[in-house]
Amino acid sequence: MFCVTCQVPTNKYKCPTCLESYCSLNCYKKHKEADCESKQSLNTPTSEVSHIEEPTLHEPFSTKDTVPRKKLEMLKDCAALHRLLCNPHLRNLLKEIDVTPDAWKAMKAAMQEPLFLEFADECLKVVEPQVADDCN
Repeated sequence: MFCVTCQVPTNKYKCPTCLESYCSLNCYKKHKEADCESKQSLNTPTSEVSHIEEPTLHEPFSTKDTVPRKKLEMLKDCAALHRLLCNPHLRNLLKEIDVTPDAWKAMKAAMQEPLFLEFADECLKVVEPQVADDCN
């Protein structure tokens, strides 16, 4: 990925409107001054914009480990996850994992954090309840 403004290689930040990558606050400000538009609104009629899925939720390469979308959506109603996500350290850890070029390495490191393990366990209780129950 390259910064949309200065073309420096980066994967640090993404514009919330158009999802283009940028490397710094200055580049973001320049990008916003250039009338940044949502990619969704450029390619889709306005009546359909509200029905578009978030890009990170697509399942382009399903495997035996892919969690079905309906189960993923159940996560948003889990009170224990909401409580855990109030922790800024956990949120920062999740953001780092999301933007790292080596996700496997980042996940391996995160699994050393008790807070992340608690988060992962709560997620598993929702998406694979029978497996989580068998482990207790």
